[in-house]
Amino acid sequence: MFDIKDVEIQNIDHLGIVAGIVDSIGLVEIINDLLGSKPGEKVSAGHVVKAMILNGLGFVSKPLYMFPKFFEQIAL
Repeated sequence: MFDIKDVEIQNIDHLGIVAGIVDSIGLVEIINDLLGSKPGEKVSAGHVVKAMILNGLGFVSKPLYMFPKFFEQIAL
């Protein structure tokens, strides 16, 4: 039987849902495969596109360098 004590609630917000969809369809990998990478590259093109999508959907009040801190409190 279902026991309510086994339920865990996590806040993923709308950006967490979009990030999950981007990951599940493999958008980062698709972009990286199409564009490739260059020596010394610290951030892949696919991750830049993912950050731009999420930034455009609501993380607009903070600069992109703050982007990782947003996800510290979000369950992904």
